[in-house]
Amino acid sequence: MAMKEKIIEKILLLTAFSSIFILGLITFFIFKEGLPLILKIGIKAFLLGEKWIPSKGLFGVFPMIVSSFWVTFGALLLGIPLGLACAIFLSELIPPSVGLLLRPAIQLLAAIPSVIYGFWGLIVLVPLIQNHFGGPGLSILAGSLVLGFMILPTIITISEDSLKALPPTYKAGALALGATHWQTIWRVLIPAARSGVVASVILGMGRAIGETMAMIMILGNAVKMPTSFLDSARTLTTNIGIEMGYASGDHRQALFATGVVLFFIIMALNTLAISLSRRRVH
Repeated sequence: MAMKEKIIEKILLLTAFSSIFILGLITFFIFKEGLPLILKIGIKAFLLGEKWIPSKGLFGVFPMIVSSFWVTFGALLLGIPLGLACAIFLSELIPPSVGLLLRPAIQLLAAIPSVIYGFWGLIVLVPLIQNHFGGPGLSILAGSLVLGFMILPTIITISEDSLKALPPTYKAGALALGATHWQTIWRVLIPAARSGVVASVILGMGRAIGETMAMIMILGNAVKMPTSFLDSARTLTTNIGIEMGYASGDHRQALFATGVVLFFIIMALNTLAISLSRRRVH
């Protein structure tokens, strides 16, 4: 039995290291292909340049960085209040029998392919925005609404787990002191679970920034600096997805360089989420 346990332990260890190894290979490949172009044209010209014209050797990704954060910010405006409200409802207000039905339905949102979200946004949201708000319809607003629904499973699941992980004495103590159920939730439970809630928001933000297919379908893909939520835009991920199929030479390297920028953004968000989730509640 001891020998079998050691073998299983070694297999699991090898599996864990293989995951790290694969991640390292991906990182090495992206940096190997992308860094030469960044160094060639300069970090400032690449990150702060506002013109993306590969045929003329102009590779400025600043409008796409701004567009990525515009779309993500819009998604969070929808996802945070709705996700937190659902998490509170599932953890504190709903009967257990009803929760058994709603939780799988919410988790199913994460299993729906992103192209289906994009198709729904293209058929339903884009004409709605065009008819009621003007503009092309293919816009940051449409992308933000779709992404807002796509990040809900992440925010709801992690926030609910954070609320359920709190010691029962928190709730019992607040109720014993005369607080109402809602006062207990708002003044005690949510502040106590804030690290988990913030971590869920940051992970949802990373999910939103990294989305590609749905955004290709509904953003309009205009390479320009956005000035309102009704403008068409192109994010970092959609830029890679649209142009990688025919890019070559410096153009291809510029797309990998775009991946380097996206890599740093996602890594920063994930690191922040991990550090926040490890904080102890005082």
